[in-house]
Amino acid sequence: MHFYPADILLPDFGPGATDGTRWATVACDQYTSEPAYWKRVADFVGDAPSTLRLMLPEIYLADSAELVPRIRGAMYSYLDGGILREHLGCGIFLERTLGDGRVRRGVVGCIDLEEYDFTPGSNSPVRSTEKTVTERIPPRLAVRRGAPVELPHVLLLTDDPEDTVIGPLRGREADAYSFPLMEGGGSVAGSFIGGDDFVRMNAALDRLAEGRDDPIVFAVGDGNHSLATAKAAYEELKAARGEEFASGHPSRFALVEVVNVHDPSIEFEPIYRLCATPDPAALLSAFAACLSDLRGGAAPQKFTVITAAGRTELTAPAPELTLPVATLQAFLDGYSAGHPEVSTDYIHGARTLERLASEDGFCGFLFEGMSKSELFPAVERDGNLPRKTFSMGRAEDKRFYIEARKIV
Repeated sequence: MHFYPADILLPDFGPGATDGTRWATVACDQYTSEPAYWKRVADFVGDAPSTLRLMLPEIYLADSAELVPRIRGAMYSYLDGGILREHLGCGIFLERTLGDGRVRRGVVGCIDLEEYDFTPGSNSPVRSTEKTVTERIPPRLAVRRGAPVELPHVLLLTDDPEDTVIGPLRGREADAYSFPLMEGGGSVAGSFIGGDDFVRMNAALDRLAEGRDDPIVFAVGDGNHSLATAKAAYEELKAARGEEFASGHPSRFALVEVVNVHDPSIEFEPIYRLCATPDPAALLSAFAACLSDLRGGAAPQKFTVITAAGRTELTAPAPELTLPVATLQAFLDGYSAGHPEVSTDYIHGARTLERLASEDGFCGFLFEGMSKSELFPAVERDGNLPRKTFSMGRAEDKRFYIEARKIV
């Protein structure tokens, strides 16, 4: 098996109980340069039960020493106070209606972290699609270490053109939850599924893998560093208590949502780069010089660079790397190594990038992204893509925290 039922924690969303709209919060790695977004969310939630109190928006990672104890306290409070109720041995089939009316279908269940490896060159069944920045794991591990529950924003992808894994679950009554999401997130409806459904899904996954050498069963679409953190926590437990103890521990598994990369609602969006720099003109000049010096055999690539002074169109006539994001990231890694005062953020959405990059002290980069049909072949052939290569849709379409699971 590759996909397992879970003991899922949910509030009671019935009349007079928990308000689902205030409960569900978007993934912690969104809006990392927009404190106003998180202020609006906090004001909207008020004192209501909410996953906002059970997660740490990455915009506040620098304050984790102060905030993590509050988060753990809220987790125990919600468990002890009966806000989170356990549903044993099940999964959730969910239908997420996006802001534009399209519906994305997925299934929430568990994967075995023994089947996941984020190191470059891995041929594990659950495979990272992009380079994992190991320096980003420790602060996230500090949040997870000692936490009694996990909440997933990880989206795993299947390569299932005929929709044999998730498709047969359609048409079920939304007996788990149904409510609108805040901040333009659309709405969500979920129904419970059981063990027989997981048996069928695993058989379909096995059929998809037939005849392929070292096939990818699940590719990480969103939440790569969160899943890597879960893996690191599990490996930490194995080192401390031994493999026999860890093999039966709940932290061996991670709660995720599985979606089909061929779902019509899924679109791959590039994740743009925003650099904070005291000299945007120097950064722009260095990038232009880098592109002109490349002598590779890949197809030409175009970039739009935005600063407070305006927009500049640049072309790499002979790039060495296939993807524009790889060309840009290679340059930024080298430039930042020699200019430690320059920092890079990863921005979802062209309009957000344009707005932020037009301010003094910033330099933004727009470029063409990859198509979703390229993902599985590229990862099976070449291994990990550059970090933050793509995003599945707009920031408001990301996974919202709803379900939870005990990990102690």
